[in-house]
Amino acid sequence: MSKSSIESDIAQGLHFIDEATGGVVPPIQPSTTFVRDADYELLRGRGYARDHNPGFEHAENMLCRMEGGADAKLFASGMAAAATVFQSLAPGDRVVCPSVMYWGLRGWLVDFAKTWGLDLVQFDATQDGALEQALDGRPAKLVWIETPCNPTWDVISIAESAKLAHDAGAVLAVDSTVATPVLTQPIVHGADLVMHSATKYLNGHGDVVSGALVTAKEDALWERIGVLRGEGGAIAGSFDAYLLQRGMRTVFLRVRQSSASALAIAKHFENDKRLERVSYPGLESHPGHAIAKTQMSGGFSGMLSFMVNGGAEAALAFIRRLKLFIPATSLGGVESLVEHRYSIEGADSPIPENLVRLSVGIERVEDLIADLDQALG
Repeated sequence: MSKSSIESDIAQGLHFIDEATGGVVPPIQPSTTFVRDADYELLRGRGYARDHNPGFEHAENMLCRMEGGADAKLFASGMAAAATVFQSLAPGDRVVCPSVMYWGLRGWLVDFAKTWGLDLVQFDATQDGALEQALDGRPAKLVWIETPCNPTWDVISIAESAKLAHDAGAVLAVDSTVATPVLTQPIVHGADLVMHSATKYLNGHGDVVSGALVTAKEDALWERIGVLRGEGGAIAGSFDAYLLQRGMRTVFLRVRQSSASALAIAKHFENDKRLERVSYPGLESHPGHAIAKTQMSGGFSGMLSFMVNGGAEAALAFIRRLKLFIPATSLGGVESLVEHRYSIEGADSPIPENLVRLSVGIERVEDLIADLDQALG
């Protein structure tokens, strides 16, 4: 089916109609347990919400439709979704990932690899051939990439990564939180797993913490991930799942608006002498722009970064002068946010201390540009 038909399906919540009431919005199912018959057999194939929560299914089906996957699973958070993938591996398994990616996962993974016994290899996504060099012609179990990479917005080729991963006998997992299925469908480009911090663009309203995985095929790895989710209890709540499917019904509109505004901001400030650099994949000057054009359609996300002249203090002073951008963690909401990543990550961060991360919302773009301009001084 065409992309426009997917968009219509999602806007109408997969054309949902409640058979009991005729309602056009899915109901919330809060039950944690389900009845058995006189022979102690499950009446509807469900026993306990940790494994079979019907409240998850609508949001999972919507995400699966958008990503073009075989199945999807909701989790309590993006971290829970990602961690479950790595926990599905065995001690000694070789894992390759970029050195710059979501810092919470990067920090957790380094520690987990030591205690679990994973052979973790990191590569510099800005260097040509870095992933191939990191694989080094040896077998691997998992290649994990994030594109664009948060918060430098380096772009990694999904198709090339898939080929290299598969040649090494590895699964390719893609953190597509920033791109969203509106702009990129990693499975189309060869990915085996797609991860989302659904807290961000998929929900888009700053009121849900959730994560999700989508698989290209239902294989043994996917079965193990499902078992780990249930046994580990890394599940979302019923109300969170309801809010998530509500947010996804407007994701195409929100992401396109944020992406258009981010591009306008990036172009406006691209050659501003008050900035060392503007990092945004939608700019032709961005090193990864050509790759981004091959795997992103309809925009380049609502995320960009300013490298402010004058180091950390100048970056923080710039943030203090902003009036419309809200200084807060997270991204992908309807409101525009600003964050100084170096202050959040600490002295061992690989992120430049003058980098300011912007999450562009759906406000009037002229107002956002004016706010950034006055804050730069």
